[in-house]
Amino acid sequence: MKNRTLYFFTSIAILLWMALFINATMDNSSSYFPFLKSKEKKENLALPVQTTFAVKIPEQLTFAGEQVPLDDLEVRERLDREITVNAYFQSSTLIMLKRANRWLPTIEKILKEENIPDDFKYLCMAESSLDNVISPSGAAGFWQFMKTTATQYGLLLNSEIDERYNLEKATRAACQYLRDAKIKTGSWTAAAAGYNMGTAGIINQQIKQADSSYYNLFLNSETSRYVQRILALKIIHLNQKDFGYYLTNEDLYPELKYTTQTVQGSVNWVSFAKQNQTTYKLLRLYNPWIRDYNLSNRENRIFEVKIPS
Repeated sequence: MKNRTLYFFTSIAILLWMALFINATMDNSSSYFPFLKSKEKKENLALPVQTTFAVKIPEQLTFAGEQVPLDDLEVRERLDREITVNAYFQSSTLIMLKRANRWLPTIEKILKEENIPDDFKYLCMAESSLDNVISPSGAAGFWQFMKTTATQYGLLLNSEIDERYNLEKATRAACQYLRDAKIKTGSWTAAAAGYNMGTAGIINQQIKQADSSYYNLFLNSETSRYVQRILALKIIHLNQKDFGYYLTNEDLYPELKYTTQTVQGSVNWVSFAKQNQTTYKLLRLYNPWIRDYNLSNRENRIFEVKIPS
């Protein structure tokens, strides 16, 4: 009986102590949850998962040296949509920003050599997020070339080799395409739009609508968003911290270190890898244009192969 009485009073004491502690915590909740300021918020304890802000559009903006008409309400709202979508698509955008450190130096170098505006690196980002993806329609590589266009611009495609995945060669082919498109459409912006819907498609709409400016054309939804997405990626890339992306040097993907070796004639890539103190896996990662275990190379072409350092 004494034990039961002791247990009862002990339990009451513990409950009273807990009640007093909780009440004291709630009275001082601002020190634990500084955003809970009103009595109602304290009672509801509705803690926000995140704080979301509207994105800011720059006062002035250009693409490839051409002015973006931000005073046009429709253009401005399309840009606002693309900045918002890409800024808050954190996982994809974060990975793309990490990849940019590895791949953009090569792309920038070739764009400069080919006299193509540097802003077109953002077209590449918009096309593939700097990954060797293949689309449902069959476009492949960083620059998302279709097979017909790739061969038209000098890229080799067969069961053993697909140069759409060769960054250097594909970038030069893209430069040639864009240069041709600019001459035909009259501007770099229209050339960029043509990269999405085809140069002939843009020219057709320019003729039908009697207007050469991309920003004045009524286009399909995908192409209407396309240049705006390129611009959004440019803005985010150049102002990462403003959009909440805080990346240190350790976070960025490093550039690949390699030596090159010329290959001519037939090759077994597994044996080639072993002879060069690497693996077939690494050989494929550094040379994604290799698509099989063997290279027959009946045309006796010369290939530059990257050997991991």
